[in-house]
Amino acid sequence: MKTLHIVGYKNSGKTTLLERWIGVLKGRGLAVAVLKHHGHGGQIELHSVETDTGRFFENGADATLVAGGGSAQLLLNNEPSFPALKALVTYDSPDVLLIEGYKDEPGAKVVLVRSSEDWDTLQELEGIQLVIGEVVHSEYSIIKDRDDSVKLENWFTDWLNKEDHHETI
Repeated sequence: MKTLHIVGYKNSGKTTLLERWIGVLKGRGLAVAVLKHHGHGGQIELHSVETDTGRFFENGADATLVAGGGSAQLLLNNEPSFPALKALVTYDSPDVLLIEGYKDEPGAKVVLVRSSEDWDTLQELEGIQLVIGEVVHSEYSIIKDRDDSVKLENWFTDWLNKEDHHETI
């Protein structure tokens, strides 16, 4: 399984990039899993307490899973460790795991930069494969324009075809 973190500060374009790359992966017939860090503070918006699942959760269930109609949703009343989250999201052995956030965890990373202030802190991350944004740095691959879909797709396709960055869980 190939694994890639997409990291950057709020409103840097992480979700938009993930959407593009998920499309690339699905277009190639690959299975893709996504793990996202909710970095906006506070709890994640959950189901209404009017649903059965919401009622179970509100009444203290440690975990509740609802399945039907071709999909399933798991709610946990705690936040598992990063390795546990990766194991959960990759239970079905996808070809690629894309991770939005978790910048301090080990792994290959694409860094989205909005400003030089962002780069001042993000350049210290380990595993940087690509920087997207206006930076002056020769050590990494750089795509200056986050809207250059051709360059972004070409880089991602090249990354997919490389034999490294495979991870077992």
